[in-house]
Amino acid sequence: MTLAKNGSPSPGSPGTARAAAVTGTLCVLAAAWLLLITTRAELAEGHDFRAAATCAPNDQGDDCLRTAPARIERTHVVSGRKTPMYWLYVTEADGSSTRTRIDGSPQEPPHARKGAHVEVTYWRGQIRFVDFGTTHRYTNADPRDDYRLASSSGLGLAFYGTLALWGAYWMSRRSWTSLRAYPWQAALPVGGGLALTLLGMAAPFVTDGIGPALRLVALGTIVVLLVSLALAPFLKRRQAGDDTVTLTPCPLLKEKVFPGRVMGGTPYADSGGGFLVAGPGCLASTPDPTGSAYRREVPHTLTPVRVRPPYRTDPADRPDHGGRALVLECEDNGEAVLVVTHRKHMPLVLGALRHSRPEAR
Repeated sequence: MTLAKNGSPSPGSPGTARAAAVTGTLCVLAAAWLLLITTRAELAEGHDFRAAATCAPNDQGDDCLRTAPARIERTHVVSGRKTPMYWLYVTEADGSSTRTRIDGSPQEPPHARKGAHVEVTYWRGQIRFVDFGTTHRYTNADPRDDYRLASSSGLGLAFYGTLALWGAYWMSRRSWTSLRAYPWQAALPVGGGLALTLLGMAAPFVTDGIGPALRLVALGTIVVLLVSLALAPFLKRRQAGDDTVTLTPCPLLKEKVFPGRVMGGTPYADSGGGFLVAGPGCLASTPDPTGSAYRREVPHTLTPVRVRPPYRTDPADRPDHGGRALVLECEDNGEAVLVVTHRKHMPLVLGALRHSRPEAR
């Protein structure tokens, strides 16, 4: 027995599939731009910086390293950040003033004290590093690792976009293979896709270049595929046959309130209240987290049929409880009613309904 809400989109509906297709396409296009254009440009800039030579005397060109003596005028700590950072304000020998950002604190070695003499090195119009005596500190304009953020975003979006496109295909072409909202045929690729998304985002930051990052992602892809192939037979056997979930009703000595909903066309079905009250001989829905106000008690004619996983044909506003929801199919004089709550609370619902039935008294 299933319950559908007329006119409401559900998982696998054309509207949901189209939204996934649009999202996936946009993510893939953004990934292509980040990886093929932005990352390549930032890699080239980092390579040029590493290859730059020291400027000849009186050479003011932008593509060489020009070093100028300067005096620290003041520092300003950038607040509101987890990583310490400060602005370094300097005045050069010709009287020109400028500033640059440096990670760390001005009170930590090398100390950035007012009036201290430093050397600032420019490349393409920006200060790329500062020499505090014998200590060499790169500024936030250091271009060597700029590719990391763009490539991390690009790889993450590439996998996420591919996952969204696969989801669109599944919902439009393959969702008929199972009524479950989370069948193994969909859950396994989603889990693998999310794992690769996270790996793609992390790879540029845990490797020393774009090449090693791509090799790490390729290795991770192979591992995810092998693990998925190994898990598929196990998950297929686990979800085969009857999907009824066997639970033992929990005896109740007092009322308990927890998230859940009663759904259906009966007068006592809630209108989005979001909480259930279960007690000895009592099951009610309520919008009140304390369970005191606006209670709608289910009648003794409500008969539990079976507990099952959520179906994609369930009402679109069915609570999900983080993927841990269970659905109790009930019947009331031929009317289908669903009671949906977190799997850990379903024994309380069964206990309340068992005690509320006339024959249990």
